[in-house]
Amino acid sequence: MAPRILLARHGQTEWSLSGRHTGRTDIPLLDEGRRGAKLLGERLLRPPFGGLPDAEVRTSPLVRAAETCELAGFGDRAEPWDALMEWDYGAYEGLTPAEIHARRPGWVIWRDGVEDGETREQVMARADEVVAWARSADRDVLVFAHGHILRTLGARWLGLDLSFGARIKLDPTSLSVLGWAYGEPAIERWNETGHLAVGPAA
Repeated sequence: MAPRILLARHGQTEWSLSGRHTGRTDIPLLDEGRRGAKLLGERLLRPPFGGLPDAEVRTSPLVRAAETCELAGFGDRAEPWDALMEWDYGAYEGLTPAEIHARRPGWVIWRDGVEDGETREQVMARADEVVAWARSADRDVLVFAHGHILRTLGARWLGLDLSFGARIKLDPTSLSVLGWAYGEPAIERWNETGHLAVGPAA
């Protein structure tokens, strides 16, 4: 079987709820985020995933991703990896899009990047490192990370520029799968959140 990347975005935090750009600030999960992480874990136990017994698991070391990984039941299998950290937003850290637009009318992160943080090229290079790792052996991988880096992974898996990330929205505690179709890289599923509608996780 050709390798796939399963992408798990971290659960809801105070800053993700309010739309503030959360790069390297280590914000913990809200109760809603912790509940969602447990429900995500339950989803990964069910078909077609079956707990992913043979998959390699890595997580961003930032607490919101690492805690999501732990609560989903994969903490004992996961290796932290800096390549999965969120975009370093530099001067835009903690700001909402409206606050950034007040400084830079018409700003779009996927096209314009950020001030005093990572460049678009640096973010793409990290995503390319993850893609190369995922394709390096005949096994699936599961990663727990953040909205912008995971959307960049989606773009780079397809061989597209980072700007494609603008077209693939990604919600907290969502599940996505990057795989293959007719021998070409493809999106198998994207932004799946049906597990969050299940009854409350204990």
